[in-house]
Amino acid sequence: MSKMASKQQLKGMKKVIQKVVHGNLVKIYIPAGMASTGPPLGPQLGQRGINIAAFCKDFNERTKDMKEGIPLPCRITVNSDRSYELVIHNPPVTFFLKQAAGVQRGVMKMGHEICGKLTLKHIYEIAKIKQQDPTLRFLPLERICNNVISTAHTCGIQVVRSLDPKEYAEFLEERKLVVIQQLQEIKEKREAKLLR
Repeated sequence: MSKMASKQQLKGMKKVIQKVVHGNLVKIYIPAGMASTGPPLGPQLGQRGINIAAFCKDFNERTKDMKEGIPLPCRITVNSDRSYELVIHNPPVTFFLKQAAGVQRGVMKMGHEICGKLTLKHIYEIAKIKQQDPTLRFLPLERICNNVISTAHTCGIQVVRSLDPKEYAEFLEERKLVVIQQLQEIKEKREAKLLR
């Protein structure tokens, strides 16, 4: 009897199809001056009804003074009338750390090797730049410096009081050889997996 009642209730109910409502905040990294209508940016904005070509033109115009290709964290707030508010943050801390240390990539094994060195002055300058971001605007500079130092340790960058330029240049040359060896090991592991 309960089965009959539930079937009748189902027949009496109207099908209600709800439109999928995406969140109105999009967080994405876009290279400076290189916004394009293709993936990943195009589909994410297209789902929310934003004119992708106009957005790309606007973004590229706003980042034309920056070096092309720098990754920029962006927050896009989509309004109900298909307009948007674009907030462009400074590049991520890891980008600044690698640029200041003169390295291309971090370490493979965190805590076991060092890929570069920075002074406390570098850390302070990076923290001053990051303090301009809307999300970090109200944090004290000391706390931002501590965050930058912890990120540097995660990347394998050692923070020191002073650096000798000649000694650091020798260190970077030795590091290049280590990176080449690591890349060769990765390549061999990939080839071994393909042969299985």
